[in-house]
Amino acid sequence: MTAAAQDIITSKLERTFDSMDSNHDGYLDWTDYQRLADRYISAYKLARDDRRARALQTFCQIYWLELLRHAGVDGDRLTKGEFITANRLAVIDTSRLNVTEGGGHAIFDVIDADGDNEISRDEFARFLRDVWKTDAPDATDMFARLDTDGDGMISRQEFIRAVREHFLSDDPDAPGGLFFGHV
Repeated sequence: MTAAAQDIITSKLERTFDSMDSNHDGYLDWTDYQRLADRYISAYKLARDDRRARALQTFCQIYWLELLRHAGVDGDRLTKGEFITANRLAVIDTSRLNVTEGGGHAIFDVIDADGDNEISRDEFARFLRDVWKTDAPDATDMFARLDTDGDGMISRQEFIRAVREHFLSDDPDAPGGLFFGHV
């Protein structure tokens, strides 16, 4: 991997860290991941025992433990640098959890509120507005870029591919680079 490729992936992971650091203390810990799951559960008004809520919470817990394992830290929190290193290692080590697949499916199942196995423009707008608290002016462009086959819906496959690109692609124009804004 070239230095430029590492910079693009690092930039995406830095933005992910900044979006996840809910109390802005410069560290991520379990509470940041619990708050993320809670944002989805609250935004979609899911009961705690709903299978989608349970899948998302379980994914967040396992993902967090995998980050700690790959970071090799003694404590229960990660700096931005530790988070980036741990993510780079966790996404290529699928021995326990495939981060891109497991997380992608759990999140897709929540966003796809009507259960038709596709994300509509309205469902995508709700995801940005209610989970990430943004009315991104480029949301229509983001949706169109994630809808790679141009059928007006984001399929499960398109969504999973975008999640994979977010973590693994060094292409600044890949649709997966859009999750936390343009690279």
